[in-house]
Amino acid sequence: MKEIQDIVRAYSRHTAEGKQTALATVVHVEGSSYRRPGARMLVSEDGQLTGAISGGCLEGDALRKARLAMSQGIPALVKYDTMDDDDAKLGVGLGCNGIIHILIEPISQDQAQHPLTFLQKIISRREVAVVVTLFCLQDRKAPQPGTCLLYHADEEILTPALPDDFLDQIQADVREARQNQVSSTKSYKQAENTYTAFLEVIQPAPALVICGAGNDVMPLVNMAVLLGWPTTVIDGRGNYATVERFPQAQQVLVAKPERVLENLAVDQNTIFLLFTHNYNYDLAMLRLLLPLPLPYVGVLGPKTKMDRMLAELQEEGYPLPEAQLEKVFGPVGLDLGGETSEEIALSVLAEIKAVLAHRNAGFLREKQDSIHAHSPAPVPEILSTE
Repeated sequence: MKEIQDIVRAYSRHTAEGKQTALATVVHVEGSSYRRPGARMLVSEDGQLTGAISGGCLEGDALRKARLAMSQGIPALVKYDTMDDDDAKLGVGLGCNGIIHILIEPISQDQAQHPLTFLQKIISRREVAVVVTLFCLQDRKAPQPGTCLLYHADEEILTPALPDDFLDQIQADVREARQNQVSSTKSYKQAENTYTAFLEVIQPAPALVICGAGNDVMPLVNMAVLLGWPTTVIDGRGNYATVERFPQAQQVLVAKPERVLENLAVDQNTIFLLFTHNYNYDLAMLRLLLPLPLPYVGVLGPKTKMDRMLAELQEEGYPLPEAQLEKVFGPVGLDLGGETSEEIALSVLAEIKAVLAHRNAGFLREKQDSIHAHSPAPVPEILSTE
């Protein structure tokens, strides 16, 4: 989501300056690559790049092709075969042992709906979205419809590039992707060509709520901003919870525990951290948070503090089902040997990321399989639209 946020901001800046732009998107990968489908890069006519489609190896060549696409006004599908010696001679050998397909779409401000309007709508709403990008792997010279459909729970937006006879089948697949919240690749047969659709499920950025406004919270806020996570700081002490102390926080509130939730819009992507150094405040917040469908609640302090809090809640007769306790992490953070506030912030945010990604946060060198899940075959199940 941070990459999308950066691209939208850059696009607004380029548009205000009257510059042409093009969007490069990784739409399909066979084998291994540095970036996966959904990685994006905005290119301006004067060569400014925002986002990334590789580790830096493809960007130079993609810039040249993006300028060509801008001049022609036509989307282009570009293939990079990192197993091909010719690509290495051109200076784009990635050493990733895979094939990467990049769709480059010139952005026309004359169109009411285009890829950047989709991205703008996605970051304006905190809900799951599905973006459909349609392309032809079979024939790169065939028309490439590109980013053609955005689906929210209560809204569906199409571009003129989406062929009418694709709509019914794609709609069913899009709703399934949103329901399962898993991106997928589908293929559809039309006349002499097979078109591939990348159905990308995009989750809202995690919203971080930190209860506590001590000095140790400052690095947490600064690092969360780098990740693109909107952050709220709350404390009962008015002289601590100030905008001057936390200028990068999206919101700074002074509130007692019982008033916290009424000041927030909490959803399934909201993360809470209890960093007040006040046992009673943290306990009151934990009592309020346990029933909510949150993915993560982190509690600062030793294990004895966490055990004492849970014991008190149990003595009150407060229900503590295992499903609720699994989302509570106390002591908070990964075991990185952190001592300073900055190091502790790093361990906490790393743990949150691992939990949200359903990873065990181990050493990559100890993984037996690839870092990323393997991509599907180039032409998956073919669904006829005829």
